Amino acid sequence: MPTVRESQSQDSFDHHAEIVRLLPAFRAFARTFYRDPSDADDLVQEALMKGLKNIHQFQPGTSIKSWLFTIMRNTFYTRVKIAAREAPGDADCVSSKPAADPTQEWSARGREIAEAIQRLPPQQREVMMLIGVLGSSYEETAEICGCAVGTVKSRLNRARLRLLEELGEKSATSSIEHDTAHPVSSLEAGGHSR
Repeated sequence: MPTVRESQSQDSFDHHAEIVRLLPAFRAFARTFYRDPSDADDLVQEALMKGLKNIHQFQPGTSIKSWLFTIMRNTFYTRVKIAAREAPGDADCVSSKPAADPTQEWSARGREIAEAIQRLPPQQREVMMLIGVLGSSYEETAEICGCAVGTVKSRLNRARLRLLEELGEKSATSSIEHDTAHPVSSLEAGGHSR
């Protein structure tokens, strides 16, 4: 009659033989979690190490395949949680920061526009600031300036034309349109010029 120790040794040997037989199934199951074969193999290895270390907790009469698959699934979820904790924060990760055009060009362009507005005649500058900058309506601007709405529209039109001429622009939108030479705007426009 075999001793308890011999019986446990025989069960352990049976479990090891069963594990070796199931290796292809473990690898296939791991590939459902990871596309990269190396990552899948690492998961199989880690799960089997945990399983062999804790083989004494396996309940005889149950499926060792199911037991090890559960260990593998739990190992995967633990890895995911750890990776999420260790992932760089949004503030630290350069790849998550939105790309932006260089601010120097916009700063220089903004100064040029501000200087051109300052060179406008006082009445045109006042209408341009009220409507263009502060967002006042034609009626509000007419009331503030003490003139008719038609006069406000005329002053605004003359101010816009004069600004375009001073800035060397062809249309009212060209000073704010992005050129395809800008890296970010070319990505947004799909690489096509507008």
